Amino acid sequence: MVRPITVTDVKGFRRQKGHTELYRGAEYVVDFLPKVKIDVAIPDELAERTIDVISRSANTGKIGDGKIFVIELEQAVRIRTGESGEEAL
Repeated sequence: MVRPITVTDVKGFRRQKGHTELYRGAEYVVDFLPKVKIDVAIPDELAERTIDVISRSANTGKIGDGKIFVIELEQAVRIRTGESGEEAL
């Protein structure tokens, strides 16, 4: 079970290139496109399974499916209780 998850609406650009829109008669390029960023903090033993589930769920085969970055989490502290490590997750 993946417990802590944060979903954030973000904007980004790269391969999708953006598009052109018309506003009050003027054309402009929209380079930054809306995207969703998902952050999860999990124990090491769940990493491969979590990557597999996200990859299968998000795969459409089209540009914009996204990327997964795996970063070591050195420490986690729950401010309210003072718990640290996996207990803080």
